[in-house]
Amino acid sequence: MVVRLEDLGKTVRETQYAVRGPIVARAAELEREGREIIYCNIGNPHSFGQKPLTWIRQVLALVAYPDLLNTGKALFPSDVIEMAILILQQTKHGLGAYTESKGLSFIREAIARFIEKRDGIKADPETIYLTDGASKGVQAILEVLISSERDGIMISIPQYPLYSATITLYGGRRVDYSLDESTGWKLTLAQLEHSYQKATAEGTRVRAICVINPGNPTGAVLDEKNIEMVINFARQHHLAILADEVYQDNIYRASDSFVSFAKVLEMNHIKDVSLFSFYSCSKGLLGECGIRGGYFECRNIPDDVLFEITKMQSVSLCANTVGQVATYLMVTAPQPGQPSFDSYTHERAAILESLRVRAKLVADGLNKIPGISCQSVAGAMYAFPQITLPAGMTDDEYCMRLLEETGICVVPGSGFGQAPGTFHFRTTILPPIHKIEAVIEKLAQFQLKITG
Repeated sequence: MVVRLEDLGKTVRETQYAVRGPIVARAAELEREGREIIYCNIGNPHSFGQKPLTWIRQVLALVAYPDLLNTGKALFPSDVIEMAILILQQTKHGLGAYTESKGLSFIREAIARFIEKRDGIKADPETIYLTDGASKGVQAILEVLISSERDGIMISIPQYPLYSATITLYGGRRVDYSLDESTGWKLTLAQLEHSYQKATAEGTRVRAICVINPGNPTGAVLDEKNIEMVINFARQHHLAILADEVYQDNIYRASDSFVSFAKVLEMNHIKDVSLFSFYSCSKGLLGECGIRGGYFECRNIPDDVLFEITKMQSVSLCANTVGQVATYLMVTAPQPGQPSFDSYTHERAAILESLRVRAKLVADGLNKIPGISCQSVAGAMYAFPQITLPAGMTDDEYCMRLLEETGICVVPGSGFGQAPGTFHFRTTILPPIHKIEAVIEKLAQFQLKITG
């Protein structure tokens, strides 16, 4: 039998993922034809020239090819060698063997110590699961939570398409809550209540709320008061919380700081709200997107539910071992006095400062273009500017025409959700400064051309 489109499941056919949608497919075609394309559609740091942290890659090299411990010792600092030996001892069978379904226990223990140090709270390694990037963790939890077509998951608008796509794929319902663009994409209790009440009136059983902090695509950073408000809202309505915190290192303003949902939950001694928190080595300062490493931590989850989560994780056997080790290195940095400490600290600081400069350059540059307005990029890796379009033009058409005429690949706001009557696109802040300047200039010329 030849499988036809109509043979596929309805949820598969209805699932959309704008970040790699038709505009990106067209960009790849143009590139094959010899056009120069500036891919601003996705947060992929190394594709824009961000160098891997030396510490990470040196340890990974030794762990992936242990023979180097004998033949290439002179190439590596002593603390790198010691770390590689420790990892090889703990993995027992090297990177080519399966691990337990939750991930290697010594890595989960290191993550628990990392959380305790970051937040000043206790963490249990047995409630931590290693995953192939944060996306797989998010998908795993949404699959567990969505048990019928009446089940709804609250997601922000604009949102990251992973959430809308996964909810559709698992047969659930989206419950959109809007962020306020006029106040820097703030999250308000009034909007949460409005969305929740509307959904329940339509017969939706709302199961959870997803929050991305720092925001994707908005770049907004939540403060402790905002997080406490979300937790209290979830508590009142008996919702679980999915806290997507993969950009926690990417904070660009001195007035902002990252505060975890776990910390606020524990500070307020709340035991009746289930929390799932996600972190990844794909974003932040590592940018190791292709290695696919990450984890999620569970709080206030009964043992019988944890058993089911572990069972579901065991279906795919385990997360890839290179990603597990990269996650371990993310939470176990060189310490003062070790040979790699100075270079590691310098590389991290340089990456963060470069991102801070580029975040401001993108927002300021976009705001100088008539017909485009952009909120400050306080965190993460993206800007989500609002654009003025000629009557009858959609943001999808705008972005496709922008690609065809300038070679700039961005994602239309329709893929993330936006207030009715407004149009946006998402762009990353990751291109080198000279390319950002070129993008701004081309955008200005294009905007003037289409608006007259």
